Order: sequence, then structure tokens, then C-alpha cells
Amino acid sequence: MKNNAGRWLSALWMGAVFVFLYLPIVTLVVLSFNDSAMVTIWGGWSLRWYRELSNDAELISGFTLSLEIAFFTACSSVFLGTLAALSLQRFMRFPGRTLFAGMVHSPLVMPEVIIGLSLLLMLVSVQRVFGFPERGMGAIWLGHTLLGMAYATVVVQSRLQELNPQLEEAAQDLGCRPLQVFFLVTLPLISQAIGAAWLLTFTLSLDDVVLSAFLSGPGSTTMPIAIFSRARLGLSPSVNTVATLTVAVVSIGVLTASVLMARAERRRKAEVAASYRSP
Repeated sequence: MKNNAGRWLSALWMGAVFVFLYLPIVTLVVLSFNDSAMVTIWGGWSLRWYRELSNDAELISGFTLSLEIAFFTACSSVFLGTLAALSLQRFMRFPGRTLFAGMVHSPLVMPEVIIGLSLLLMLVSVQRVFGFPERGMGAIWLGHTLLGMAYATVVVQSRLQELNPQLEEAAQDLGCRPLQVFFLVTLPLISQAIGAAWLLTFTLSLDDVVLSAFLSGPGSTTMPIAIFSRARLGLSPSVNTVATLTVAVVSIGVLTASVLMARAERRRKAEVAASYRSP
């Protein structure tokens, strides 16, 4: 009887958590089909604001720019984060390791306002000397990469800590060079962590406001900045539509990546099982 009560209590608590997390998103999606010009007043189902969005050049441009920056940020963050994780996990002792680890992980605990202000001052100083880079897409990408690399390092390093080092040693004993060991053994084993880090950094970049506000320039207004600017004057229902499209893009990406990673994991397990059965 106690087990049933505990099970029902756990299910109720989990349901309440999901409602708390996802009800606002569901409400936003529903309101994007609202025919009323007032965001909080329901006027019936309509695609009116999706048609209005097609004529809103600022939101479309910001949405496209945010997707581009998020894509390049995720790729660069995963690349640099994987290198940093390998350095911290495979080389336990080297001069300056503590300083390096602290610098890599510091963006996780440092306020974004401080990061954005410091990057802005640095870019202004560098621009005075060399004439570049200017505030805009490139500067935003650099700032998002700085933040995303820290998250990617943590995700990939946690996976590296779980790997059996004897697998890499066995590959070396069989004649593989270090580069071959990485691409043939290590990389397939950490591929799921790399995929998770890519999705995480993509999402972080897509909805970042603080760093983008410091580093953006003329003609480089991202979607979160455009929405934040309009929120101070009163939101238009067309904002709900672009938010719904963003949720759809992220959801499709997460579902696709989850299916691909699940298939890769099943294939890897099947290959391992087949290797044990082979004489």
C-alpha cells in the first residue's frame, strides 16, 4: 500500500513539474494562432499573425541571423570544448593546468554582464589597433563561443571520465597511432556527448540576450534582442509566431539528434556483441 502511495505521489509530482515547465510554452504556441490583436485576449483560431510575420523584415532577419550564429557557435564550441576536455582528462599534469581549467570553466560561474562588458572593451581596444573586428555577427559569434565552449567542455569531459582507458591502450598495442586511436576509438565513444554539447550550445546561443546586446552592431540585431526591444513597448502577437517557429526548430533538432544517437548507440552495441561472439 505504501509503495502504491509513493508511486502515485511521485507521478503526481513529476506531472506538476512538467506542467510548470511546459505549460507556458504550450500557451505561447496556442496564442500564436490567436486572431485577436491583444496578446492576452482570445479571438478565435487564425493564421493571421503568421501572414503578418512574412512582412516583418526585422523579426525574419533577426531569426535568420540567430540561427546562423547559433550554428557556427555550436560547431566552434564543440570543437574547442572537445580539445579542452581531452587536454584536461588525458594530460593530468602539465604546467599551468590549474590555471587552464579555471579559465575554461570560469564562464560557467561568471555573470554574463561581466563577460559581455569585458569582451566589448577588449574588442574596442583591438579595433583601435588593428581596425577589426567590428561589432556585429563576428563579435557575437566570438562571445557565444566563449560561453558555449565552457559548457561543451563539461559535457565532453564527463563522458571521457567514464571511458575505459584500456580500450585506447589496446588500440595502441595493435599498432594504431594516437590520431588513429582518437578517430577510431575515442571519437565514436564520445559522439553522443559531442552531439549533446552541440545541441546545448546551439540553444544557449539562440536565446542569448546579454552578450548579444553588448556585441551587436548596426544591422546585426538578433531575434532575442528584437523581441526584448519590442517587449518594452508592448508585444505584438507576431512575436508569438516567431517564438513558436523557434520552438519547432529546436524540437525538431533535438528529436532528430536523439533518434540518430539512439541508432548509433544500438549499432555500436550490436558491433560489440558481434565481436564477442566471433571466434
